[in-house]
Amino acid sequence: MWLMTNFGFFSIVKKEGVDYLTVRARAKQDLLNLKERYFPATGAIEESDYTDYRFRVRVPREAFAEALREIDLDIDYPNFKNSVAGKQGKARARAYEDVWQRLYSLQTGNGE
Repeated sequence: MWLMTNFGFFSIVKKEGVDYLTVRARAKQDLLNLKERYFPATGAIEESDYTDYRFRVRVPREAFAEALREIDLDIDYPNFKNSVAGKQGKARARAYEDVWQRLYSLQTGNGE
């Protein structure tokens, strides 16, 4: 699962043989934002130069499900891209816009 929020971008996976989810991010600040608000009791952020996502944290499934509920309840903006620009700056909003444009091409038939 990919999760794009106005406070960070995350990739969430369940590794084989474990009960927890691994929440990964490209930017450490994204995970710091997530942990501070939604997972304060979660362990340390792991960092590796040899993985696709440099930063990651392990999260119990139940804690992640509750966080998704809280993230939902925290949505208070009418325009996502403007909210991203306001919270994370125009450069991050442009990066999200690039993803949006690529996915929009699926809707218009240009991305098959």
